[in-house]
This record gives sequence, structure tokens and C-alpha cells, in this order.
Amino acid sequence: MADTDAPPWLTIVGIGEDGADGLSIASLAALSEAELVMGSARHLALLPALSCALEEWPVPFAEGVERLLSRRGQRIVVLASGDPFWFGAGSSIVHRLDAHEWTAYPAPSTFGLAAARLGWAIQDTACLGLHAAPLERLRPHLAPGARALVLLRDGDAVKRLADYLSMQGFGPSQLHVLERLGGPRERRRVVEAGAMTLADIAHPVAVGLEVYGEGSVLPATAGRPDALFEHDGQITKAPVRALTLSALAPRAGEMLWDIGAGSGSIAIEWLLAHPANRACAVEADPVRADRARANALALGVDRLEVLHGIAPEVLPEGPPPQAVFVGGGLSQGLLESLETRLPFGTRLVANAVTLESEVLLALWHERRGGSLLRIELADAAPLGGRRGWRSRYPVVQWSVTL
Repeated sequence: MADTDAPPWLTIVGIGEDGADGLSIASLAALSEAELVMGSARHLALLPALSCALEEWPVPFAEGVERLLSRRGQRIVVLASGDPFWFGAGSSIVHRLDAHEWTAYPAPSTFGLAAARLGWAIQDTACLGLHAAPLERLRPHLAPGARALVLLRDGDAVKRLADYLSMQGFGPSQLHVLERLGGPRERRRVVEAGAMTLADIAHPVAVGLEVYGEGSVLPATAGRPDALFEHDGQITKAPVRALTLSALAPRAGEMLWDIGAGSGSIAIEWLLAHPANRACAVEADPVRADRARANALALGVDRLEVLHGIAPEVLPEGPPPQAVFVGGGLSQGLLESLETRLPFGTRLVANAVTLESEVLLALWHERRGGSLLRIELADAAPLGGRRGWRSRYPVVQWSVTL
């Protein structure tokens, strides 16, 4: 049985560009008592000579975690940038450990240092770590007047960021390029995204982004314009999508299954509702499945998981969802399978556009209760020299908590 009264064998030390000069007394004490210090070559070079063994953290990162665990019980210090638990390595390491095995001493984060240089209120500024993530994650934050602090891998990534902003119609945006913050070689320069000329940007680098321009802005509400999604006609149209998301009622941190996902618009809007939300889409058509992935990436929610297959033969594995939407492939067999598999309290919403599917939902509503809603919409359209109402196909929506 583990001795929970023993001191932690692992210490995670946050370090900045000022090296040992910026470390706390506790961090310095951990380094002086360590048998082994692990970190990137850059972090190890920031420290004075140590009497213990040194080991450079390998690539890929997961290999370093395995090496660390193989030395469990030794007095080990792992070096990480700034605050190890803000887009840092900390959580990737400690999720394999018990709470009594480790402790951590963070240093000022790059976000904090950047905000201090720029005079920006962190609570009003989007903070994104895009070292190994697509730039498209910025998409929901792009609106004139918005600010973001962005951590990037290197100078080439800053150039790609400038190009991405220009392509999105935000070329006039200001980039505050912040290099080696907190150290003796710190440098700050400002450039317009559409006139990017800096070619000697040093790592580590952060960018303070002030958004300007006339690019397309993602609305904050459900029922975003259909034009934002690539599709072949198989898409839940914006007004029905808004009503569907309202019925699904996303809450922070919940998982959605989107069955018969088509363009992925329902799952994508679910993910846009909160950054902690998760979603898995099931789509029978491989072209549409790829399109759903592309739409998710373009709109900043590349965390959407897409499964190619036909439900209920193909359904997501792992923990159950809190909500399920059936937009395609509705059948008696699918509903019976979901009824058997889903736990008590799951929210289920199904949309029907054919008479056969409408009858099916009416029968299930009679059996299981819930809400049955008929959605009838009409658009103004030319009628001779005047205008009249052109009706859309009605949609019947059944929503129920199982």
C-alpha cells in the first residue's frame, strides 16, 4: 500500500526565460535535492550547473512520461514553461499519478507576462495555446475589437497566423509579437497581419492579437447561417437548428451523439456552445463524414469526433452521452437500440421530415411521452409582380428525457 505520508517524489517546476533568478525558494530547494532533473534542452540550459543527473525530455512527449514513470520513487524534478497547468505539460503528466505523488510550483505564465506588457485585462481576453493545435481554433474569437493572447510554436507559426487572418478578412489586425518574455533577450514588436514582414522571430513566442477588419464573424447564438457550413443539401437549416439546439439544451462539459450528422452542423453548434463540450458524429456517407470534419475544423471545433457507419450498428464507445440527436437514419430499430443502451436521464431529440418518420415519432411520443412539435416555416418569395409565402417542408421534432 502506498505511503501517503511520504513526501512527493515528483516536483513539477515552472520556469521562465529568467531561469533560476525567477524561481521560488521552494523550486530552488526541489532542484537542490533532486536525483534527476528532466526538461527540454532549452529549459535545462536556463539553469546553472546541477550536481544531479540531467535528462532531456524526448519527442514524442508521451515517451517522456513513460520514462518518468519507470523511475517512480526517485526524487525527480520536471521543468515546464511558466505555469505547467495552463496549456502546459502538467496535466498530461499528473493524470497518471496519485495526488500524494507529486507537487508543483508554477512560475508566471506567458499569458500573465504578455498581459502585463500590453496592459490587457486577462479576464476580458481570449487565451489560446496553439503550439500543436490548428490556427482555426481562433475562428470563434474573430470579431472587430476582440483581443486574444496566442501561444505559438515558432516564428513560422506567426507568419501562418498573419496569413490566416488576412484570408479570413482580418488583415488590418494588429499583432503584438512578444519574444522570450521575462528574460534578458525579451523583445516586443507590432505589425499588421496583412503587412507581415518580420522574419527573425525567436522562440518562445506569444502574440497579442487585436482584431480589426471586415471578415465574417460567427454569431454567438445557435442557428448560425447555413452559408458557414459546406453541405450538399443534407443540413438542418438554421431556424430548425436553433430550435433543435434549444431542445438539446447543451450544458458545460456534456457529450452529444449526433446520429446521421450530414454536414455536422448540430454537433458543431453544440461544441460552440461551450469550450468544454464534446461531441461524436455518426455518418453513413464517407463524403459527408469528411465534410463534417472539415466544417468542424473551419469553425474552430476540430475536437469533433466523426465515425463513418450506420447506426445502430455503429455507435460511439466509451462513456454514455448526456444528449443524443437523430437527424438521419431514423428507424424503429435505432430508437429501440437507443432506448436500451442510453442511461436514465439522457436527453433525446429526433427530427422527421417524411410521413413515415413522422408516424414513427408520433408512436414513440405516445409510448414514452416528451414533447412533439411540428415546425412549419415559410419564406417570402416573388409571386407574379408581388410577394407571397413559400412554405418549406415541415419538420416534426420529438424531444424526451429517457
